[in-house]
Amino acid sequence: MKEWLDKRQFVAIGEIGLDYYWSTEFVAQQAAAFNQQMQWAVDYDLPIVIHTRNAMQPTIDAVKPFADKGLRGIFHCFSGNANEAEQIVNMGFYLGIGGILTYKKSGLPEAIADIPLERMVLETDAPYLPPVPYRGKRNESSYIPIIGQKLAEVKNVSLEEVAAVTTANAEKIFCS
Repeated sequence: MKEWLDKRQFVAIGEIGLDYYWSTEFVAQQAAAFNQQMQWAVDYDLPIVIHTRNAMQPTIDAVKPFADKGLRGIFHCFSGNANEAEQIVNMGFYLGIGGILTYKKSGLPEAIADIPLERMVLETDAPYLPPVPYRGKRNESSYIPIIGQKLAEVKNVSLEEVAAVTTANAEKIFCS
């Protein structure tokens, strides 16, 4: 990865992070790789896109010292709780909001209730996690308006405002 960072320009590093879903056998190796990748992001002044599964608090804890050095980015496909959401935005990171927001038992609407729209981006996890009514099918980017509409309902704002703010947020992350 380091060789490629020296060869050409990139807009971000990721998906990187910690994933304890299938196994915790390589936790130390995952942490070492994640720390190295975050340091490269700091060195190259690039945002990161974080993948975390069954490891939200360890991921937040790993990011904190790098956030203090100016690291920025997105917690992709956020599905955590309100406390985790607050910790993430307090580090200056954004929450990636996808199809999970539309799931009845996700708890995501409650988790992000007090998080400003200015700390969120809309995203897919295509081909995974499509919004209702497409749950169980292949996800695609054309479903983003469905996620946006649900976020508008959660935040009690218009879809147009959600689109404008989340697009501006994505531009701040990737175009600066």
